[in-house]
Amino acid sequence: MQTKRIEATIQATKIGAVTEAINDIVGGYTVLEGKGRGSGASQEMRSGRGTGTITAEYNHVAYVTTVVDDSDVEKVSTAIADAAFTGKGGDGIIVISNVENVMNIATKKSGSEAL
Repeated sequence: MQTKRIEATIQATKIGAVTEAINDIVGGYTVLEGKGRGSGASQEMRSGRGTGTITAEYNHVAYVTTVVDDSDVEKVSTAIADAAFTGKGGDGIIVISNVENVMNIATKKSGSEAL
């Protein structure tokens, strides 16, 4: 069976909602937090002694990645999109790509059995 990597860049405030949505669907996932720039509006922050504002150069984002069977791609990507949705620009993106092989280091299983 074919496996796919699902990589979602989402607003950092949506980590809990997204991980809760996929927790029972996938075998595991990785979450990385960082800074990014995209189509969404940048955050406004107070500066000085609260008398002025500045626009942040980057937004606080999270990167969620997992590897799933081809048959689960639609279910997982829909769960991520629904959980991360706010209706505003900058909700994020989901990238789906083919995975040639997967190996579980502890069990030495590969392919779908490694998931």
